[in-house]
Amino acid sequence: MPHLNWPTKSLPQPVPSALELDSLVYPHGQDYPLPPGDKGLVLPDNTLILGDNLAVMWALLPEYEGRIDLIYADPPFFTNRHYPARVGRGEDSRRPSDWQLAEGYSDHWQNIDAYLDMLYARLALMQRLLSPAGALYLHLDWHVNAYARLLLDEIFGPERLLNEIIWVYHGPSPIRSAFNRKHDTILVYTKSERYTFNVDAVRQPYDPVTIKTFAASPKAGFGKIPDLERGKVPEDWWYFPVIARLHNERTGYPTQKPQALLERIIRASSNPGDLVADFFCGSGTTAAAAVQAGRRFLAVDGAWRAVHTTYSRLAGSGAPFALLREARSAPDISAFEAYPPPRLEDRRVCLEPGLLDRLDAWEIDPAWDGRVFRSTAQAARPLRKGELAAELRLPPGTAGPVGVRMVTVRGERGQVILES
Repeated sequence: MPHLNWPTKSLPQPVPSALELDSLVYPHGQDYPLPPGDKGLVLPDNTLILGDNLAVMWALLPEYEGRIDLIYADPPFFTNRHYPARVGRGEDSRRPSDWQLAEGYSDHWQNIDAYLDMLYARLALMQRLLSPAGALYLHLDWHVNAYARLLLDEIFGPERLLNEIIWVYHGPSPIRSAFNRKHDTILVYTKSERYTFNVDAVRQPYDPVTIKTFAASPKAGFGKIPDLERGKVPEDWWYFPVIARLHNERTGYPTQKPQALLERIIRASSNPGDLVADFFCGSGTTAAAAVQAGRRFLAVDGAWRAVHTTYSRLAGSGAPFALLREARSAPDISAFEAYPPPRLEDRRVCLEPGLLDRLDAWEIDPAWDGRVFRSTAQAARPLRKGELAAELRLPPGTAGPVGVRMVTVRGERGQVILES
């Protein structure tokens, strides 16, 4: 079997992260223990982690090796570009010069060897984390998908290639010297020969022309009539619109993927209650799709903007989750001295307009213990139109200091403690 080699190829020595519990998030108070603390610290089934994914995966191995049922990976594509995040609201998508931008992520590499060093080490750990029935979906494009297939053949074995899926989309392109590049490649590898694949969960209706053809002629299909009501198994090329055309989904985080794409992957290769992981979680689409499909999620990213976007998105999902972070990635959460402070009024936390106008999101812990932030009410600025909520209610049965965490549109983070 051919192997891909380069001068610096190696699997680095393990350097696991020291992960710390930062927050427990109960969207809209869902499953918040009352009174808090009576049952000790109970972690939700879902986890979001801020930290370098290689070190995080090493840290997860003792507990999760062989236990993750599905991994979707959407790493950088070796484009050697910088991708800012859009943080403005209600902007005209046709006028990029007017967009309000913030730090997103960088896809710059010294050379292809440096990129392969990054990818090879992470793919090897993903293979170890997968359960015996698990599958990896690796999403790339023309820049490096050929290299990645050789790496996956080496790590999983060439016989474990299940599919090479082509995601087709359309849109404007500046290319005039070649055919427009309008597809990505998703390589699907399974951990073993007894993998999960729910064929009936991903069937789709036959084309109306096909149905009419079989109705009109008994010779259609050379006499082999499919079950037209049951539908067909999708081919290995999929069309889903890019996120720029899905205004209700768009978070502003760069290279976000459509949720319908992840929903198909999750329905096909996992079962309800299974654990779905994404170690390059970006805008949080995998985690959001997992919650909607009744799966548990484990989402990781090293970029603060990605974790904030995912956090805000999941806060509206209804599924409680824990936020962990590397000890060295602890944010500088300080009081907003220059802003009018929040105030506590009749079991409500209220924000003044001078502060509210600057915020992208905020949340409250009704019984701050000085260690773990237990978020029971959250507000995020709507993606398209609308205003950020100016007040959040405390749940009944709570007493003690109230923690208020806030994030400005520019990414400044603050925490204020209110005495009840």
